[in-house]
Amino acid sequence: STPVPCSSRVPTLVCHVSASWLRCSQRAHGCRRQREAAMPHRSQEAVHQQRRELLSNICNRYTRKRRLLRPDDLRHLVVDDTHGLLYCYVPKVACTNWKRVMMVLTGQGKYRDPLEIPANEAHVSSNLRTLSEYSIPEINHRLRSYLKFIFVREPFERLVSAYRNKFTRSYNTAFHKRYGTKIIRRHRQEPSDKALERGDDVRFEEFVYYLLDPRTQREEPFNEHWERVHSLCHPCIVHYDVVGKYETLAEDANYILQLVGADTSVKFPSSSKTTRTTDDMTAQFFQDISPFYQRRLFNLYKMDYLLFNYSIPSYLRIR
Repeated sequence: STPVPCSSRVPTLVCHVSASWLRCSQRAHGCRRQREAAMPHRSQEAVHQQRRELLSNICNRYTRKRRLLRPDDLRHLVVDDTHGLLYCYVPKVACTNWKRVMMVLTGQGKYRDPLEIPANEAHVSSNLRTLSEYSIPEINHRLRSYLKFIFVREPFERLVSAYRNKFTRSYNTAFHKRYGTKIIRRHRQEPSDKALERGDDVRFEEFVYYLLDPRTQREEPFNEHWERVHSLCHPCIVHYDVVGKYETLAEDANYILQLVGADTSVKFPSSSKTTRTTDDMTAQFFQDISPFYQRRLFNLYKMDYLLFNYSIPSYLRIR
């Protein structure tokens, strides 16, 4: 198994990413107390072991040919060289808060509290390095020896969250112009001139037609906010050590911060959002989508359902 340095501050502590997940070897006197403090709860280890095994089984069953990664495939992998950490960010899965935390971890004391960092600053590309910026040998070294993690969410809940954020908020004019105008032009019968110009009143049904239109992906890749997780983060090629879930965000985030020996003052921000997209809300959006299009959309996101162990939503009429 590959040794992963637990912390830059504790060079004597080495963690082995393997079936038992955290087998720490003591190389110097006085290491044990620190090692035990860094040891996460055993039940959490079992949960993450199970998630890794399920992911691996689905990958083996559904992917016959493993292709090589290109640097461009690694644009979503954020690097923390201080703690030996790689985070593949997935939009609409707490990625703003994770980027804030990564800025605290990599900032050499510049930031102390993730919530002090404005959301727009967390998304400025120059504030964090991604794996695609490194040379091939540097990429391979980090893929082999860093702790790699990803956070996922129920696929249709994430999709509705993206739709609500990008197409129903008046401030997202860039998305309305870039995508909304095209969606209305192609998928609305007799659109008004105002709708064609502004693109700010896209209906969810029209958004679904756009996603399923063969022309959409022929012309350009999906935007990252609705691209499938398996296409953003390549979980059958990059072997993630931790698969975190939006549904268990706080526990999984704390688990990762413990694993890498982050300073105990670094806390993952707790969510206070009252407008969060829920399962019930998602069900309402799907009420007006016909079973035919529900089935086609499910097939589009099917691999994310399988890879991350999400069951077919009960509100779908596709059985």
